[in-house]
Amino acid sequence: MPRVIVFDEFGGPDVMHVVDEPVPTPASGEVRVRIEAFAVNPLDLMMRSGTSPAPISLPHARLGIEATGIVDAVGPEVTGLPTGTPVILTAVADAVTRGTYAEYTTLPASHVISRPTELDVAEAAAIWVSFSTAYGALVETAAMSGGDRVLVNAATGAVGRAAIQIAREVGAVPIALTRNSANEDELLDVGAAAVIATDRDDLIEAVGHHTDGVGVDIILDLVAGPGQRQLSETARDGATLLAAGFLDSRPTPAPASTVTFHQYKGFVHTLDPEVVGRMAAFLTAGLRRGALRPTVDTVLTLDKVADAHRRVEAGAHRGKVVLTVE
Repeated sequence: MPRVIVFDEFGGPDVMHVVDEPVPTPASGEVRVRIEAFAVNPLDLMMRSGTSPAPISLPHARLGIEATGIVDAVGPEVTGLPTGTPVILTAVADAVTRGTYAEYTTLPASHVISRPTELDVAEAAAIWVSFSTAYGALVETAAMSGGDRVLVNAATGAVGRAAIQIAREVGAVPIALTRNSANEDELLDVGAAAVIATDRDDLIEAVGHHTDGVGVDIILDLVAGPGQRQLSETARDGATLLAAGFLDSRPTPAPASTVTFHQYKGFVHTLDPEVVGRMAAFLTAGLRRGALRPTVDTVLTLDKVADAHRRVEAGAHRGKVVLTVE
């Protein structure tokens, strides 16, 4: 029978284990996807450790919000999505029961898109969450446009890299923020117009230098915590601050009153078919032009899932850690 990764208690990576389950049957309006690869996201670690903001029902909880695979069965009322279609999963709202750490899952047909031919399997598993988060926050929420100066925190992560590329694609000016100046060349290669490293630069002074003293128009904060207040002080009056991450679990103070604040949650957009259509079109066009590309850090096999979580927890990854289902 097909393998599924589950956990029966909260804890470290070793609480995950493999069980065998019957092949699921898609309900009306659903498809069944034979998963080829899935990526590890911070939310997965929070769910497994018991720190997720959403309730997790134990035992036998599943994980995974990101994957690619092949449609191998369709339920009643599904049209235009034949079996054999390679797809990317765009929303797994009930990951605790139908997560992607498995050989098969079922989900609404509206929650998959055709896989762009420019991507290999590992890249396809690694692209959606990071690019949809960055696009949804910057384009759909902040209405980023050409010439906007965009400060991207945690820029070396998957969402940060995606944000830099998306900003470049619309003609904005991405300024990458990182803790380590050793990351500068890498971030410039991704497309950053400038790099600010907190082990070398004073944040406020550096932003003033790169914006001619005006301040940034948009801030994408993927960390939260105490540092968010100082980030808000780099903005011009009326700028937009988007909180789209939670890498720092410490309390987050209120941002400066001069910015418009948004707590961004990706499901607001990835459960909206119209927005997903715009995201998919933007992504496909950018891939064809070579302007957008996901970064895959490491590819492991499903049985190495604990090692994958350890690598992400240690912050040793550059881009996404992907597991293949063989």
